[in-house]
Amino acid sequence: MQLNFIANQSVPSASGRTLPVIDPSDGQPFDEIQRSDAADIDAAVRAARACFDGPWSQLSAAERGRLLMALSRKVAEHADELALLEQRDCGKPTKQAKADAAALARYFEFYAGACDKLHGETIPYQSGYSVFTWREPHGVTGHVIPWNYPMQIFGRSVGGALAAGNVSVVKPAEDACLSLIRVAQLAAEVGFPPGAINMVTGYGHEVGDALARHPGIDHISFTGSPKVGTLIQQVAAERHCPVTLELGGKSPQIIFADADIDAALPVVINAIVQNAGQTCSAGSRVLIEQSVYDQVLGRLGQAFAALRVGPAAMDLDVGPLIRKTQLERVHGFLAEAQAAGIPVVAQGQVVADAPADGFFQAPVLLRDVPVTHRLAQEEVFGPVLSAMAFRDEDHAVELANATHFGLVAGVWTENGARQFRMARRVKSGQIFINNYGAGGGVELPFGGYKSSGYGREKGFEALYGFTVLKTVAVRHG
Repeated sequence: MQLNFIANQSVPSASGRTLPVIDPSDGQPFDEIQRSDAADIDAAVRAARACFDGPWSQLSAAERGRLLMALSRKVAEHADELALLEQRDCGKPTKQAKADAAALARYFEFYAGACDKLHGETIPYQSGYSVFTWREPHGVTGHVIPWNYPMQIFGRSVGGALAAGNVSVVKPAEDACLSLIRVAQLAAEVGFPPGAINMVTGYGHEVGDALARHPGIDHISFTGSPKVGTLIQQVAAERHCPVTLELGGKSPQIIFADADIDAALPVVINAIVQNAGQTCSAGSRVLIEQSVYDQVLGRLGQAFAALRVGPAAMDLDVGPLIRKTQLERVHGFLAEAQAAGIPVVAQGQVVADAPADGFFQAPVLLRDVPVTHRLAQEEVFGPVLSAMAFRDEDHAVELANATHFGLVAGVWTENGARQFRMARRVKSGQIFINNYGAGGGVELPFGGYKSSGYGREKGFEALYGFTVLKTVAVRHG
């Protein structure tokens, strides 16, 4: 049984209630976590506040950096253990789980080096004054971590908050807690003071709601759906608590006729099948110039037909979806597509020996998806790629921007001027030219336009959101 982690101690929930942990590869329970509530959040916030007001505030920025670097090394030492936890908890193929553990170590490494480089400025002002700014931490930050990339999102969110001088209370998704509980334990082992990192598990409507409402939380970082993000904002607004929101996307891959198709196709496929399509930045729409539309779809179809799906431990192209309700959601989208007569170009195969109760969805490639159809407008969060043709550059921009989201976009063209025009005109927080994702890019600020949220995580830019800017004006004559 997994316990909450508060003030460097493993503790049961105040109510004593628990929740089962389900293996997505076979649909069977294999562990339990705590079903916590507001009492547990209150205990975690009080522990965090005592740490912030006490030992944490006594550390210099350089000392915080050394702790984060020690945690980075500890995570690297335990990478195989963390990957196995993530694999069974989330259904990630081995290579993806190991990549996530490596990314977590890199986040802590990056933010360790950033701690003592968060500087203020001096401001020229009237004669007789010296004016300067400095950045102060909010205090106790609350983090709601989703189930699709627990380790990576913990690293980019909590790592940045700690580097800026905050302490944290973390609510991981009830579907994906195990690796993060272990990371909190490792942080205690390397010397993080009690209360610096607190982990409280349970349902969103119980624990997440209590975290957002708690008056002791000074900033909230949330990654998840726009619907829940709206609720978080509303609750936080009642007490004027700042928030950072990453709310997903419906990201386009835009392929022009002059693109290097051989280079583009493997990247386009990986961007939708990675983590079984359960990725906020998944390239879930492919926009192809009309003159090469059929050619590119033919090659994509061949590649999709070769994709294999199975249990996480088999380390195939695609693992299971996280839970049964997510599988049913994807089935619903596909049923709507069939009813609308949207053609299926190709789909992968679930291996014959996959457990019958696993949450497996073969990747599906659809063509001629109407721009107004739900498949072109909403996150499926599964391995479903929607293709549509465009006439020219203006039409490509129109289609790319024709959703409520604006998180990531890929542009494939050898025309240098067009590359810059598209980067300017497509409304997304990240634009990748002749690549997609840039290998993860811990250093690259990440966040969106429109319903994809606001604020930025990752990179040095994230530290600004986790601090408050203070202006000091000294009159000295």
